[in-house]
Amino acid sequence: PKTSIMLVVLTGGFDRFTSAAELCSYAGLTPVIRQSGSSVKGRPRISKIGNQKLRNLLFMCSFNACKYNKACRDLYERIVAKGKSKKLALIAVCNKLLKQAFAIAKSGLIYDKEYKSTLVRN
Repeated sequence: PKTSIMLVVLTGGFDRFTSAAELCSYAGLTPVIRQSGSSVKGRPRISKIGNQKLRNLLFMCSFNACKYNKACRDLYERIVAKGKSKKLALIAVCNKLLKQAFAIAKSGLIYDKEYKSTLVRN
């Protein structure tokens, strides 16, 4: 409950955001590709330009989400199985959590762990 209140406070009740991508960008969780021409290729990183408190809150929540949220756990395990770092997988879970919270806030529906989007291929 306290975490939910913090999330609403830090996002202003989601009112100023029109999409989940915009919200993820506000939190500084979107990837930034560092590249110059064909010779300089840096590792992609998160932008960190955004609300640090929101990003930290989501990162701490991502640990529990990997235990108790099936969609987040599946995402985490899929990324780690590809050989990616655990931290990168946790950042992906942060994005997933934020998108889930945005969808719940905008739709007014309660969270349904069995919900399947019509946009997702089976």
